[in-house]
Amino acid sequence: MGKRVVIIGGVVAGPKVAAKLRRLDPEATITIVEKGKFLSYSGCGLIYYIGGKIKNYQELMETPEGEMQDPEFFEKFTQVKVYNQTEATRINREKKEIETRSLVTGETRILPYDYLVLATGARIFQPNIKAFELQQPDLELGYMDLAHVYTMHGVEDAEAIRWTIKEKLAKKAVIVGGGSIGLEMAECLVENGLEVTLVEMLPEILPTFLDEDIGLLIRRYCQTRGINIQVGETIKYIEGEGGLVKRVITDQGSYEADIVIMATGFKSNSELAQKAGLIIGKSGGIQVDTSLRTSDPNIFAAGDCIEVENLVFGEKVYMPMGSLASKQGRVVALNICGENEIFRGALSSMILKFFEYTIARSGLTVKQAKDLGYEVEYSLVPSFDKARYYPGAQQVIIKMIAEKGTKRLLGAQIIGKGDVSMSIYALAPVLHYGGRLEDLSNLDLPYSPPFSSVIDSVCVAANVLRNKLEGKLVGISPQEVERKRKQGDNFVFLDVRTPKEYLDLRIPGSTLSPLTVLSQKLDDIPKDKEIIIFSEVGHRGYEASLILKNAGFQDVKVMDGGITCWPYEQGRGEG
Repeated sequence: MGKRVVIIGGVVAGPKVAAKLRRLDPEATITIVEKGKFLSYSGCGLIYYIGGKIKNYQELMETPEGEMQDPEFFEKFTQVKVYNQTEATRINREKKEIETRSLVTGETRILPYDYLVLATGARIFQPNIKAFELQQPDLELGYMDLAHVYTMHGVEDAEAIRWTIKEKLAKKAVIVGGGSIGLEMAECLVENGLEVTLVEMLPEILPTFLDEDIGLLIRRYCQTRGINIQVGETIKYIEGEGGLVKRVITDQGSYEADIVIMATGFKSNSELAQKAGLIIGKSGGIQVDTSLRTSDPNIFAAGDCIEVENLVFGEKVYMPMGSLASKQGRVVALNICGENEIFRGALSSMILKFFEYTIARSGLTVKQAKDLGYEVEYSLVPSFDKARYYPGAQQVIIKMIAEKGTKRLLGAQIIGKGDVSMSIYALAPVLHYGGRLEDLSNLDLPYSPPFSSVIDSVCVAANVLRNKLEGKLVGISPQEVERKRKQGDNFVFLDVRTPKEYLDLRIPGSTLSPLTVLSQKLDDIPKDKEIIIFSEVGHRGYEASLILKNAGFQDVKVMDGGITCWPYEQGRGEG
């Protein structure tokens, strides 16, 4: 008799374990227990089903050959027994069996195992928000008691949101949470004709993925798409009328809503493991070793229920991502079959389509790195996704972060209308293997005008950062410049672009001194003041800083990213 393997969870990691295990061991008895109705679907694709880009949710559950991955498929094609709409209620580690209960019939069942795999996924983080019915003001409700308040977790949620939109039951939407799901949902609702307000309690959107300066640029872009972004606001309660949601009340305002999406993030669904006495990590995820074994050698875990090592700083964190879940499922299957496969960890890499923009990151943000005790420097470099002269070239902005001293790459963030995927795909391996800026400067990236500039933007960003670390360039962030402006600091704000560029777009309070005539205008610039220089993207600003330094100016800085990365007030004309 072959080994008995029971898998709890049937969405991503669980089915991957089952499929790989069957290929490796034709004699194994494999059983999947899944609480939900639907199996092996792409949760990341649900947003596109809600928005109508994908017509049927079944497409998210099909094999490449178009076979629906339902219980019958698993039994017929992979000889895997599936109990869906069935809850695993208890793990008996001593007897090596689990207890289950059908959510349809109430029937209980005992399943023995030689190896158990926990792929229980994540659950929605539920904030402590109350709801009140205007017609019964003394009646306190949970916010999910009001109609048209939804979370974004699973096919059922997606179906309900899509139905509400399709039936035109909502005109005004409030999204609670400014993470990746919140932004994707905002795009989806705007494209379906809704007025959208997004509320984020932290100072900027995408707070766990991007630094505030990059988040601010994304927020400015959101406004051009008609999305009302409110950051630094905390939801106090939600009001309903006649059982329907009517408005969201924050500590700073009130927002009418016919539909509310709670995009408040996820936490590990580790309760079953905890009750079984397995070790739970500091992040709340199930603790596993590099083979993905739990504290019980006969129990593995994979997917959104576990914590994994962040490869940049070496500590375990919670990193729920479908791409990682699938990789981990393969590792588990190999190790159940006696191999020695290792899952080292991950980088929290992400990429997100948002209207014409693409947003990507890998590794640490500046804030995360500083919170961990790193001394860091960064570059902020606008560039193009292909040769600037090539038709269709679009701008991207790269923020690259490195450790002072070692010059080890710690992280990167890339945004823009251009293709950022190739850049982040190049940076992630360098981060994975602990590469340094020198490795990036000389990285042999393929060049052709339809695909990149002659020196790729990744290499340019690395060179700018090296210049800063070596003292050849002193940078200052747009946020720091704006702070200085607001508090009335006495400095010279020097625009070294051309007069035409200045007339087209300028920063109020700046002084025009084009680079081409700067050397002849040095006597007009006071040497006893701080000089902050900017240009379009930064290159001319760097050239101007060298001219001033060679002329004896001591306090010269270049504003990171130039006017391209300036997210504040701008003007046109002479001013």
